[in-house]
Amino acid sequence: MLRRFNGLVISLFLCCLSLSVWAEGGKIRVALDDLPGVDMLPILIAIERTKAKGVDINVSYMLSEGMAMRTIMNGQADVGMGAPYQQVQRSKAPIRMFYQLSKLRFHPVINAAKYQSWEALDGIEMYAHGAGSGTEAIMNMMAKKHGISYRKMIYLPGSGVRANAMINGRIHATVVDTERKNKLLSIPNQMFKLLPMGEINATDEALYANQAFMESNRKELTMLVTELLSVWRGMIENSQYVSQESQKYGLLKGYDREEVDLYYKEMVDEGAFSIDGGLESAFKADADFYSFSGTLKGNKSTHERNEYWDFSILESLQSQ
Repeated sequence: MLRRFNGLVISLFLCCLSLSVWAEGGKIRVALDDLPGVDMLPILIAIERTKAKGVDINVSYMLSEGMAMRTIMNGQADVGMGAPYQQVQRSKAPIRMFYQLSKLRFHPVINAAKYQSWEALDGIEMYAHGAGSGTEAIMNMMAKKHGISYRKMIYLPGSGVRANAMINGRIHATVVDTERKNKLLSIPNQMFKLLPMGEINATDEALYANQAFMESNRKELTMLVTELLSVWRGMIENSQYVSQESQKYGLLKGYDREEVDLYYKEMVDEGAFSIDGGLESAFKADADFYSFSGTLKGNKSTHERNEYWDFSILESLQSQ
């Protein structure tokens, strides 16, 4: 997602820093689950606005969703980013999601010289972002729907990494984000093609925290959620909103403004963002999708909302 080399260097440093140093009291330590990219701009805008209101927020970039979750579990960060359904179910940890950032908008792509259909993928190695991730869930769901199985699921974090592996011929089938899908399909001679999937409205990225932290820092988190709602509504209404606000806060450096605008126009058109932070509709879609795909064990009817989500901040703001 428009990743930059200097961003990688910075993120590696921040990863090491956040894993080895405890933050000072009163600081919200946010662990984002990927390298810096255009997709991170809306949450960074909301964070800058919250900081301007006096909330001390420190951001670090993890190399995977699993690493972000571990920092929360170990008390080395306060707010994580991802959709940690599988980890929460397995660990029974008192960690709850409280704001849906985006819905799954990933695309299965194949090398057309090698494969032409879902059935042709039976018995091959498949590549997804990580264990319990939305990308893994998508590919497992589609395998189940088409009666196939993969020889092995290999975790290759980063849509950019997987797309480059496709281009270089190291892999021939995977799932990538909207930006990388466009990049692959723009290559001449129809080398790559999409496989049909249909719309999925399950959560891709959400913010989550330990329940004890949510309770003791409710005022600060409410301020953050207020800004998140404002930014999300702004970008849904105006595809140039993210680039405009990013420029205001000095976040647009290294990005092409037209590419940023095009990315958010497509994501908004695809319905990737909820205007209300998710609420009940997010959980219902997630219970259906993550149960069917096998990420969550058990039938969807056995999962309770309060096992994974805490909507109390969103609901309190909705009632104002």
